[in-house]
Amino acid sequence: MQVQDRTFLITGAASGLGAATAERLVKAGGKVVLCDMSDRVTDLAVQLGAHAQACIADITSADAMQEAVNKAVALGGESGLSGVVHCAGVVSVAKLVDRQGNPADLEGYARTIQINLVGTFNVMRLAAAAMASNPPDQGGERGVIINTASIAAFDGQVGQCAYSASKAGVVGMSLPAARELSRHAIRVMAIAPGVFETPMMSEIPDEAAQALAAAVPFPKRLGKADEFALLAEQIITNPMLNGEVIRLDGGIRMQ
Repeated sequence: MQVQDRTFLITGAASGLGAATAERLVKAGGKVVLCDMSDRVTDLAVQLGAHAQACIADITSADAMQEAVNKAVALGGESGLSGVVHCAGVVSVAKLVDRQGNPADLEGYARTIQINLVGTFNVMRLAAAAMASNPPDQGGERGVIINTASIAAFDGQVGQCAYSASKAGVVGMSLPAARELSRHAIRVMAIAPGVFETPMMSEIPDEAAQALAAAVPFPKRLGKADEFALLAEQIITNPMLNGEVIRLDGGIRMQ
């Protein structure tokens, strides 16, 4: 699939990985619908110009995401919605039992699963339904879905039971979704980023961020959002990438 003249829905697009992906796809000649709960997404759409539109929506809402998908289909015209890069999600940290002996908050766990896992499923199902009616391109392809997992799905740390479980669920959905959607000529992939320079990372102390950067074998630094965007573009344009999860982490293995 080519990016030129194709339309993509980007969730979590107000900043970080989603914003970088939107910018890269527009530079490559694509059109984007930027979806986020933050109104900053409207400013980014203005900056990107005529090939970008904003949609403020909650990924866990069926109605809100259907509206976002409809907007992308309309923007795509005859080609419809060609791809989704799903970056929206939350990070959560909570020990099963804290230092005072109190159990973790069940509602907090459920919220993380609802946003990161149920939200991903919601976006996938609605986007896939729209893509299934697309005319196939020259390679016979109708669409591509790229989800965002995390290395925490494989190397979860202390306090990451909820976050790791939610991202492991994203990993677990990749292959069965790819197998199911193959009859519609829709590919499904996931990227599992390591430690990246994003707004989420800014919430941790500088000393901790430096320690994480030092733990990366090479390059010995935090990942950059445009490196995630570059991989997303490569997945879109390489038709043999399907049903797989790609770690994008510089070789780090969390302890």
